[in-house]
Amino acid sequence: MMRQKLLAAAVAITCAGWPLTALGDDADGHMLAQACAGCHGADWGGQGPISDLRGYDHEAFLRAWAEFQADERPATIMNRIARGYSEAEIAALADYFSSLE
Repeated sequence: MMRQKLLAAAVAITCAGWPLTALGDDADGHMLAQACAGCHGADWGGQGPISDLRGYDHEAFLRAWAEFQADERPATIMNRIARGYSEAEIAALADYFSSLE
């Protein structure tokens, strides 16, 4: 029951960030990253089995995102979230997270 409530909260927080993905080529990685905090933590440092995004290698991030989009990487929700972002937004997120320590 608690797990379902946590998942519902994570989905709600993540969905709240979806309108941010209408930025196209003017994507701001920091602003887009706010939607990731619901699952990955307020400082994007990961929570439990959810990965730490700080300092994530740029190319590895792009590969992981493509794998989520293609359902080639196991996930509970990331494969659905990944499909909602443009290439410019994904690149902005990769730039942002790779710049963090």
